[in-house]
Amino acid sequence: MQSSSEQQRIETAEVPLDRDIFLRTLIRELAGTLEEVVGLDEAKGYISIVGRAIGEQINQEYKKALSLPNLTRPQVAAVMVDLKRRIQGEFYIIEESGDQIVLGNRTCPFGEKVLGRTSMCMMTANVLGSIAAENLGYAKVEIQEAIARGHAGCRLVVYLKKKPESDAQDGQEFYRGQFQL
Repeated sequence: MQSSSEQQRIETAEVPLDRDIFLRTLIRELAGTLEEVVGLDEAKGYISIVGRAIGEQINQEYKKALSLPNLTRPQVAAVMVDLKRRIQGEFYIIEESGDQIVLGNRTCPFGEKVLGRTSMCMMTANVLGSIAAENLGYAKVEIQEAIARGHAGCRLVVYLKKKPESDAQDGQEFYRGQFQL
């Protein structure tokens, strides 16, 4: 049995650990294990499935809180920025038009835990893509720059209109009703 002074010494030790750090580390290690075991592309696929499910849940929460059956394009853009703010990201709108929403980000919600784990970017891409598609019918998310890849920030383009194959953009496509919980 521990003495109370030894217990107090342990409890006051400067160990950089709390629930947030633990959960971000857990996600980082899960992503890294997936990348090593099944490869980067398959890891992105698994994380995409989780991101879509979370995106659908978040979309429903915003629509419920705002008492709206669907969000408009300006509301979708505002929700994208707000949801990242709520989870300690620092997203902002660079450009917004009928065809696309371009987002920048200064701070990843995963913090330093995202470095070198590009599969974790699929969480963001799928959350944003599923919200846009469920409300606007279609979205394609292209991650042009990512903190995970060593860039100073992130740059994401959410295309809202499908282009002809000859003009196709890179990225992952989403359609309304494509993914249901």
